[in-house]
Amino acid sequence: MAHDIRIVTEAQLRETVRLDLTVIDVIERAFAALAEGGVVMPPILSMDLSQVHGEVDVKTAWIPGFDGFAIKVSPGFFDNPKIGLASLNGLMILLSARTGLVEALYLDNGYLTDIRTAAAGAVAARHLAPERVETAGVIGTGVQARLQMHAAHLVRPFERLLVHGRDMAKARTCAADLANTLGVRAEALADPAALVAESQLVVTTTPARAPVLRAEWMHPGLHVTAMGSDQDGKNEIDPAALARADAYVCDRVSQCQRLGELRAALAAGLWDKGTPAELGEVILGRKPGRRRPEDITICDLTGTGVQDTAIATHVRARFPEAGSLIRA
Repeated sequence: MAHDIRIVTEAQLRETVRLDLTVIDVIERAFAALAEGGVVMPPILSMDLSQVHGEVDVKTAWIPGFDGFAIKVSPGFFDNPKIGLASLNGLMILLSARTGLVEALYLDNGYLTDIRTAAAGAVAARHLAPERVETAGVIGTGVQARLQMHAAHLVRPFERLLVHGRDMAKARTCAADLANTLGVRAEALADPAALVAESQLVVTTTPARAPVLRAEWMHPGLHVTAMGSDQDGKNEIDPAALARADAYVCDRVSQCQRLGELRAALAAGLWDKGTPAELGEVILGRKPGRRRPEDITICDLTGTGVQDTAIATHVRARFPEAGSLIRA
């Protein structure tokens, strides 16, 4: 029996979906649902395609009470700019949680992933960063660096922003862009240790395979969100930093053990504090996060299928007429 499928392009999604407090709340509820139980979320299907300098991740989750669930395919082929193509692309497929029928195709080229990833950073900051953030720092200069700072500013409206990157020209451009977008004072720093020393909130947004933030740089009252380590071999945070932190929180412990910063700490024999808390458990008050203003906190975000289902179902509910229909 034929049914309608809604197809929405990246351009149409950019016209309708914005990174705002509503989206942040949607992603927060997804983390809470993950902690409440009943969610079906298989391990990430991840392919490292080193011969073609590429990678592909497939994520999904079924959440009790949600009308639909998403399957997200996220390729990254990093030689594409040499031939005039974007490095990242992909799509989300939204299926009915009751019948399994395809309801929508979001041809977002990674846009929805970018939005939900930045929103997760804001959720981490909301629950783990100090109440007052005067200076925020970001290590990384790409799209996610900009979005993470935008999201963080929504929940911790800082007045000063510091940017560090391997390419200082890109760091200066990123700082200028964020100063203009957020209306804050922003500058590029060549020394990442100085960036950490002067910030209360730091986000790392790199594909690094060796730490870009050292344990000895951390100071009382600091929160770090690490979101770049999402595949085996990536590592942004000094493994010793996890043990030193007063609270280390995962988006999903099982993923962080395989793909995140926890993997590197375990491999180095530097994690002996048992099973870390998950972000959803902190949101629900079941596990502690920041107890005192002087605590050092770290949140490890590897990216979860619940985030994809949450953003996809949000788009369908909030913008039901977006895109065009086909009969299948």
